[in-house]
Amino acid sequence: MSETPAENAVTCRMDTAGERLDRFLARMQPELTRSHIQKLIASGDVRVDGRAQKAGYKSRGGETVTLVLPAPEATEVLPEDLPLDILYEDEDIIVVNKARGMVVHPAAGVTHGTLVNALLYHCKDLSGINGEIRPGIVHRLDKDTSGVMVCAKNDRAHVSLAEQIKEKTATRTYIAIVHGNITEEAGTIKGAIGRHPTERKQMAIVEGGKPAVTHFRVLERYGKYTLVECRLETGRTHQIRVHMTSIGHPLVGDPKYGNRKNPFQIAGQALHSKSLDLTHPRTGERMHFEAAVPGDMMEIISDLRRCQSKK
Repeated sequence: MSETPAENAVTCRMDTAGERLDRFLARMQPELTRSHIQKLIASGDVRVDGRAQKAGYKSRGGETVTLVLPAPEATEVLPEDLPLDILYEDEDIIVVNKARGMVVHPAAGVTHGTLVNALLYHCKDLSGINGEIRPGIVHRLDKDTSGVMVCAKNDRAHVSLAEQIKEKTATRTYIAIVHGNITEEAGTIKGAIGRHPTERKQMAIVEGGKPAVTHFRVLERYGKYTLVECRLETGRTHQIRVHMTSIGHPLVGDPKYGNRKNPFQIAGQALHSKSLDLTHPRTGERMHFEAAVPGDMMEIISDLRRCQSKK
């Protein structure tokens, strides 16, 4: 799939004969909701070999599909004096420990209280590569995932950090509490991730999704629960949550993928970005950043340790 920025168009080739146009687009563009895809097709913003088609159009195999995405509406993002737990800062990068419950950047229905609002207040300059809504944002964490994040203060730093993430030279390690007793000491989960075929607000392991690899290692076992360390090779949306659920061990407190009773006091999934290793974009120095496990997760771990010690 290729993108033509000047026209804000995405082109791709239909490679599976008999596949419906709307389902093909849902597979190739997992960030778009099904209703959004239907609207784009109905408005003529989707063309097959240069001609508008209906959502139910079935591929013959080999057609070229062009999807024109409307330019996003301008949104003014204002600086806000919000608490920031800064782990490191210099003229090129700022590394923060994002709090659970904080959204990374503004989106539909969310214009205030985000990490970007806080960064705009604190930093004189931020990289502009990701546009006005996401200045400085190189990678992201889910709203209810806490922990280490690096942001870029200039475009040179942004390009370097993004390349390190793409080439897997920047390493990210997470801590998670999951349901069930994982019998293996360690393992690797491989499963392509895309939009869930029926639950459009969820991701899933799907055919034709984007490749995703998660390595996990058991840290502690508590009978019905396990504390694991996860290391990402890729950074797909909800990757750890989807992958751990796929092997029968959803995260404690996960409202989207858990489907299990949560007896603990935690708002959202028990997932924390513990550490980040990267090469400084200017000096070339290898750097390690770490954020302590937050209090709500430590309370759960302490309770589970106490229960385990009584057995």
